Amino acid sequence: MWQDKRLCDLLGIVHPIIQAPMAGATTPEMAAAAANAGALGSLGCAMFAPERIKHEAQLTKALSNRSINLNFFVHASPEQDQGKTTAARDNLAPWYERMGAGEVPDAVEGHVPFNDAACDAVLEASPKVVSFHFGLPDTAIVERVKQAGIVVLSSATSVAEARWLADRGVDAVIAQGYEAGGHSGWFLPRGASNVAGTMALVPRIVDAVDVPVIAAGGIADGRGIAAALMLGAAGVQIGTAFLTTPESMVAPVHKTELLNASGDDTMLSKAFSGRNARTVVNDYASEMDNVKDWPDFPLVNAMTGPLRKASAETGKPDAVALWSGQAVGLNRQATTAETVERLVAETGACLERFA
Repeated sequence: MWQDKRLCDLLGIVHPIIQAPMAGATTPEMAAAAANAGALGSLGCAMFAPERIKHEAQLTKALSNRSINLNFFVHASPEQDQGKTTAARDNLAPWYERMGAGEVPDAVEGHVPFNDAACDAVLEASPKVVSFHFGLPDTAIVERVKQAGIVVLSSATSVAEARWLADRGVDAVIAQGYEAGGHSGWFLPRGASNVAGTMALVPRIVDAVDVPVIAAGGIADGRGIAAALMLGAAGVQIGTAFLTTPESMVAPVHKTELLNASGDDTMLSKAFSGRNARTVVNDYASEMDNVKDWPDFPLVNAMTGPLRKASAETGKPDAVALWSGQAVGLNRQATTAETVERLVAETGACLERFA
């Protein structure tokens, strides 16, 4: 039923749907199930050491022989600022006491941007696709990946970012709108006025670049997919809809909160990682909303990790990073395969109505 086959042909998939590579949530079981259902299955590898990258890829390939995507962050290395660290520690200490999580840990770089060691692991794993968030790694590394025959994707939150990516050789651009859950992929300097919603962003990026465009953010059913295709997208990337599947590794309390969310109850917060990321509103995010000057990403991840874990383990959503997009009110309890099948069926029904 897909008239535009560009993305399917490029990625070697049946349906132009990408199960988003959400670090800390995706599993080999999720990626394989999405792939076996005809979508692009993805693993969020941003926090993995090279050996873990290879291991997770091997586990996924044991469950599916279809196209798999490995995703990585390419953020700038953080600068240590003692003043910011001390202020963050003071803000976090009452929450650590409240959750019985011990002492606030040091601000350390728990995971590093995509580098040569990670690239070596990727080349050994040999996935169909590698995708990046927060831009692209060094040109030499990108060339190594492309020369191995691996498709390269990256996220853009503006037309300027999309053009920057296309000029540097990406095979397709993921147009990530303001509605998206988790971390915003922005990487070029800009003003707040440049933050765009998915349906406004997609057609502008489609007009600006010659590579296929993948719509992401606020898409959770066939209506959203059909709308994105009508705007010129070659496909979609969907994350939040897969967070409540049994294959998702997020905490049970996270899944419960998503299933109970309306979609009007999300917010952007820097208080979990140091970068803006969309979460369902909870006590911690609300209280910390007035704190603007956090240590650089990803240092805050290390400082809040035990707090988030303690909250999840006690079944309390108070301090969990409840990553979620604005379409969360459409989430359902279903397996990854069932979710892909539903998305395809709903899209087909929408497209038939307007044929």
